Amino acid sequence: MKRTMVIGAAAVLALTTVVTPAQAQRVSQETEYVVLYKEGADAAQAKQAIQAAGGTVVKENTAVGLATISTTNADFVSAVQGNATIDGVAHNRTIGNVPPEARSTGAARKAIANRAVEKEGRGAPAAATKHGKPKPKAEPLSELQWDMKQINATVDGSYKHNQGDPGVLVGILDTGVDGSHPDIAPNFNRALSRNFTVDVPADADGAEVDGPCADEPDQSCNDPADVDENDHGTHVASSIASPINQLGTSGVAPKVSIVNLRAGQDSGYFFLQPSVDALTYAGDVGVDVVNMSYYIDPWLFNCTDNPADSPADRIEQGIIIKAAQRALDYAHRKGVTLVAAAGNGATDYTKTLTDASSPDFASVPGEAAYERTISPNCISMPSEGNHVISVSSTGISKRKSYFSDYGNGYVDVASPGGDAYDTPGNTRDITKATLAAYPKALAEARGELNADGTPNVEYLVRDCKGDVCAYYQFIQGTSMASPRAAGVAALIVSKYGQRDRHHGGKTLNPAVVGTVLAATASKTSCPTPPAHTYTRHLPTGATVTATHLCEGNTLRNGFYGHGIVDALRAGR
Repeated sequence: MKRTMVIGAAAVLALTTVVTPAQAQRVSQETEYVVLYKEGADAAQAKQAIQAAGGTVVKENTAVGLATISTTNADFVSAVQGNATIDGVAHNRTIGNVPPEARSTGAARKAIANRAVEKEGRGAPAAATKHGKPKPKAEPLSELQWDMKQINATVDGSYKHNQGDPGVLVGILDTGVDGSHPDIAPNFNRALSRNFTVDVPADADGAEVDGPCADEPDQSCNDPADVDENDHGTHVASSIASPINQLGTSGVAPKVSIVNLRAGQDSGYFFLQPSVDALTYAGDVGVDVVNMSYYIDPWLFNCTDNPADSPADRIEQGIIIKAAQRALDYAHRKGVTLVAAAGNGATDYTKTLTDASSPDFASVPGEAAYERTISPNCISMPSEGNHVISVSSTGISKRKSYFSDYGNGYVDVASPGGDAYDTPGNTRDITKATLAAYPKALAEARGELNADGTPNVEYLVRDCKGDVCAYYQFIQGTSMASPRAAGVAALIVSKYGQRDRHHGGKTLNPAVVGTVLAATASKTSCPTPPAHTYTRHLPTGATVTATHLCEGNTLRNGFYGHGIVDALRAGR
């Protein structure tokens, strides 16, 4: 999903803090709120109520009934409370900075698919790849793509039968996509790509969030729709649809089209409004599959009745659940197959657990995350939303990755996302993560290249075709597993989809896609014994162990869901 992009990309935070009438009294300057309309309410009437209370609508999504508003009225919340058209009000404030520990390990701030997963392995720099005599159509770096071999997305497997249809659109809800990357550009749909968020230099306390606009590679906080200043979204897009072009790597569906639906900021924060807007846009323009490797901030789990939360925080979490589900429902009705990362917390979502990561930003000065007991009725969005296919991660041996969240009834399918410790002796090997495209601009800005353009860090690989060179990055996380499953879903639409009379290309009922995805997955039983102990010998010399219990049977269980996705069986 996206909380700590396993390898170093910054993640993204959504922010909405509910404000009580008492808190509203303290507002003395222009303030932003997120307002959720009652389901079925007339949007025009809701807007009138907002305006009557002194609010100005900055952005409105009438399909879902969500609006971001600004106001200088200190009594705005009390003024709209009780109105028949308003369901709830949340204080919208872009607050939250990358924790020092995340920066020091290179972990991405928020891609939940990578939450709490380090960028495993840094050491000797990777050498530039030398092209030998690859098999016909095999990509130069294909031998490093163990993940594609695991799901039979190879020249001897699915590529012989189904490489995807260019008319099938896959939306990347992420930190952006580098549309100029040589191994993405051929399949990048620039015309439909959009950016739904704006980077925020600093929070209310002055702490850095995305950093000064002038310091960004494009000197702008309002990035164009073909830029990724984080690196996470580019990896995701490449995993799905890097073409077979005798350069670098290939994706699961190397001929489908990629649409950048940027909902995450450079820092790794995902806001509620951008997520909602991206999902409804996907439905409106005919996107067939979306990948969501993140969770909507600031709460990893949204609870409406947790005794540890204040009444205002409970309301806020309820708004996130309602608004996000409305957007998911809308996209689903419009024919969008919804795929999401299960998360990197190494926890069973079907059991009571403890979370100390939320809220992950300060809605008021000095506010910090606190420990909460999370019951199974709390919801992580979007991975636990209705109609969403939740994907766990596997390593090279097909074991569930040590970091992957799990749960019988939570996980729908599994997919390779990497596990740097899935090695003999349980020691770290970065090549057991997954390899996909990386923006050259970031490699240069981060000092990861030598003067001759070769990488000086272990996790990057360069490949050249003539005078065109491209860069690729090893990353692990459920953020990496999810797009590989999304790629298989795109192959299913390519094979079984019908002509889309409204948008062109193809379309297929998401329920059918999900059924075929599950039915063609390779059934994988729980380990023996089902209580599997993970051992990791860290480079520091420390040893870490953890035991995860797999419940269920071969047909469906908590580690693999209905099984590991299979591109050959699904798309043949």
